[in-house]
Amino acid sequence: MTAVRKILVTGASGYVGGRLVTALLQDGAEVRVFVRDKNKAQSHTWASEVEIAVGNASDYQSTVAALTNVHTAFYLLHSINLGPNFDQIESEMARNFAKAAEECGVKQIIYLGGINNDAKSSKHLSSRANTGKELATTSVPVIELRAGIIIGSGSASFEMLRHLTHRLPVMTTPKWVMNKTHPIAIRDVLWYLRKTATLEKPVAGIFDIGGPEVLSYADMMQKFAKLSGLRRRLIIRVPVLTPKLSSLWIGFVTPVPTSLARPLVGSLISEVVADPAKSIDHLIPKPTEGLIDVEGAITLALSHVSSNTVKTRWSDATTQTAPWQKAQSDPAWAGEALYKDTRIRVTDASMEHLWEAIEEIGGDNGWYGADFLWYLRGVMDRMIGGVGLRRGRRDPIHLRVGDSLDFWRVESLIPGQSLKLYAEMILPGKAWLEFRIKKLPNGQSEVTQEASFSPRGLGGQLYWYAVLPLHTLVFPTMIRNLIRSANRKDYALRNA
Repeated sequence: MTAVRKILVTGASGYVGGRLVTALLQDGAEVRVFVRDKNKAQSHTWASEVEIAVGNASDYQSTVAALTNVHTAFYLLHSINLGPNFDQIESEMARNFAKAAEECGVKQIIYLGGINNDAKSSKHLSSRANTGKELATTSVPVIELRAGIIIGSGSASFEMLRHLTHRLPVMTTPKWVMNKTHPIAIRDVLWYLRKTATLEKPVAGIFDIGGPEVLSYADMMQKFAKLSGLRRRLIIRVPVLTPKLSSLWIGFVTPVPTSLARPLVGSLISEVVADPAKSIDHLIPKPTEGLIDVEGAITLALSHVSSNTVKTRWSDATTQTAPWQKAQSDPAWAGEALYKDTRIRVTDASMEHLWEAIEEIGGDNGWYGADFLWYLRGVMDRMIGGVGLRRGRRDPIHLRVGDSLDFWRVESLIPGQSLKLYAEMILPGKAWLEFRIKKLPNGQSEVTQEASFSPRGLGGQLYWYAVLPLHTLVFPTMIRNLIRSANRKDYALRNA
């Protein structure tokens, strides 16, 4: 009987990795995930079915520990949000991972990179290709799958396409919208990834994977408009929109922040088309039903968005924090000042409906009053390169650790008891927003809402006192309306 291969998935908290773990488990694989944050991994539905190794690819010891007894390792890491030197960081991580894999006797590395056949290669695509080269510097065979635009609910490319098309019926666009692209559905990307894990013998090589159509980005926008029931978009090309200006424009119009839009735009400036000479068909046949075309991929993605069944999102990967910010979990005695705004209310509302109201906060549901101030703060954040409010929520009702929530991220969550959010907006310090509820001996419920801020230097302290007057408007309204929402739920249940 053939032993079950142990498979390591890096980047399991990210968009592709999170879905790949589910697919591999469905195939009966024995899976270990390599993550920085164990709590974030444990919030996934697959957490109880995998081994969780904690560390990062820059640390050799934790990488060796993660790769021990592994047959096949998926390398799905990237560092495009880590500033201008991301290419150097990516190279060092890949080199470190490859050496650790060789030491541990790993039989196969599988890497998902980007199609890079155009002479005009962006820094992002060049770094992706160089990562593949670094992974292949040891004796461990590396399969490098190169994909173009990935279309799927929650992908950064899909969100960019969706919001540009929805919000701009008339677009002045850069010349790159007419460049040829070779999109592929996330379902087909997962098909190729999971099949590479079942090959009888280790394989080394570079293979391009693309869907059945080659078309321009403008063509994709028109297809999206048609499938969404929108009028045909008027696209006016202008030569003055440089990649930098384009990324700023995308960062303002779509939920994708400028820092992520920049490498995406850089990729679109190149012709990202699969090379037939690098086909993987001889190694992995296409699915029986064939590859999904662009309209099919968009339709599937839209169906998941409308039914709130988006499994992973581009924002699942943790955003790089400002250089002065230490880990969110720094203890109170770490030497930093900590300012707090604490509101405590006692209510007759049930614990169940109080928790529902807390878990539904943000996104299209709003922030329980003074939403115009939250909107204004989001606009200000976008203007200085932050994530703003447009990321919204993955799910309108339920949250999990690691979820992005407008310009917050879920740091901790105890169902029915507490929710703690960490601010990812650009700030001169670190900020949290926490909700806690508990049952009192008299049968009532106690709600605690606490905003805390750890300033960076004098600028951070001045910021806290500058926004203090706004806190007197926002926070009392928030806790009052949160309790009102719970009371309405109680009333509706009693009168159902």
